Amino acid sequence: MGEEKDTAAERGRRGVNRRTLLIGGAVAAVGAGALASDELGRLWWRLPGVVKKRKEGEVDAKGAQWVAASDYNWRRADRPDDYEIDMVVIHVVQGGYATALRVFKDPAHGAAAHYVVRKDGHVAQMIRELDVAFHAGNKGYNERSIGIEHEGFVDKKASFTDAMYASSARLTAGICKRYDIPVDREHIIGHVEVPGTDHTDPGPHWDWDRYIRLVRDARTALA
Repeated sequence: MGEEKDTAAERGRRGVNRRTLLIGGAVAAVGAGALASDELGRLWWRLPGVVKKRKEGEVDAKGAQWVAASDYNWRRADRPDDYEIDMVVIHVVQGGYATALRVFKDPAHGAAAHYVVRKDGHVAQMIRELDVAFHAGNKGYNERSIGIEHEGFVDKKASFTDAMYASSARLTAGICKRYDIPVDREHIIGHVEVPGTDHTDPGPHWDWDRYIRLVRDARTALA
């Protein structure tokens, strides 16, 4: 699990925040043509009246259970329109499934992943894929990735069951299909590989060869 160092203004997701007012004022003062097109492309939807419609409890992964994370542990976005999604980050909770859900629902925790996978393969989605989860401890990586937590401990090989591997692989394969992400170790990484992190998950017992093989098989099946 990781924390994104965002300011209060950057965390604004509900209604008209300070950044929204600044954007609106800039557009009115200098016109859209004077602002960088890529920045406008990322921020236009934050203006009043253009927030993307969402359905409460809707999930991106078929079969996932919706369990909402605290609003303080993610920020609203409109990915991949504002930020390209080209990476999946694999995490291990260092605890149980219930622990992950509890801390991700805690506004004081400051971090959460999009998904949590239980030992029996059950998947909870806590943040929509179009939104930015604070999971990698690196703002740029958060903006471009989807985070998947797995219950268990990095020093216990028995944490990673067959059911967990299979379910997580199907989940990652679906993400790769939706965003055309290559199934390889450059685009599917562990939290430990994120620049600047002090985390070690998923640890030495996570079988990367097996996992990538399973993701490729599931991706082929989806195709």
